[in-house]
Amino acid sequence: MKLRWLGTDSRDGDSPTLYDTDEDQYVIQGFTITDPDMRAQLNIPDGEEVIRVPKGLMNYLPKGTHEAVDG
Repeated sequence: MKLRWLGTDSRDGDSPTLYDTDEDQYVIQGFTITDPDMRAQLNIPDGEEVIRVPKGLMNYLPKGTHEAVDG
C-alpha cells in the first residue's frame, strides 16, 4: 500500500495526520482510545482498532471523494 500525505492538525509533526492510499482507503494517525468506558461502547473486532482525531482534520479530505452523511 502506497501512502500519500494529505494533511495534519498537529503543531509538532506528530498526530493526528491524514493519508490517502492507492487502495481506495484513508489512513488516519491519531490518538489511541484507552478509556475503558468509551471502549465498552464500541464493538472492536479482532484486527481493528479505533482512534480519535479532531474534526478539523477532515478538512484535508479531498473534495468530491466522499459524501456527506446526514446524522
